[in-house]
Amino acid sequence: MTLSYNNIIVAVDGSEEAKWAFQKSVAIANRNNATLNLVNVIDTRSFAAVEAYDRSIAERAQGFAEELLGNYKKEAQEAGVENVNILIEYGSPKTIITKEISKKYDVDLIICGATGLNAVERFLIGSVSENIVRHSKCDVLVVRTQEQAAE
Repeated sequence: MTLSYNNIIVAVDGSEEAKWAFQKSVAIANRNNATLNLVNVIDTRSFAAVEAYDRSIAERAQGFAEELLGNYKKEAQEAGVENVNILIEYGSPKTIITKEISKKYDVDLIICGATGLNAVERFLIGSVSENIVRHSKCDVLVVRTQEQAAE
């Protein structure tokens, strides 16, 4: 049994909880000398109907993701993480993270914030973090608090 992680995914979406997950992922990547994969999945289902009227939505989502991940990459490198990758994908975060990205990058830890949809959506379709926990083949850390991981 291995006691260290080599390839870590942290899912970020711009939320406060995702920021906390990112901060903890940096500390874990540093302790394990791991590769940190910063992931933002642009959920195309959320703007498909609106995009029929406004084609720039996908471009704005891509721009937001690039800026968000670029800033996080710079912060991770300044904190000492040597290997940082940026991954922007389109589709459903629930399936892309667990079924595609984690396999493609041989991930052994997924870190995500406990951000939630509203109560009705969570009841009907479940949260992204819940789905990651259920379907992941590797360890998952769901971050609920702001406290930084101990160095």
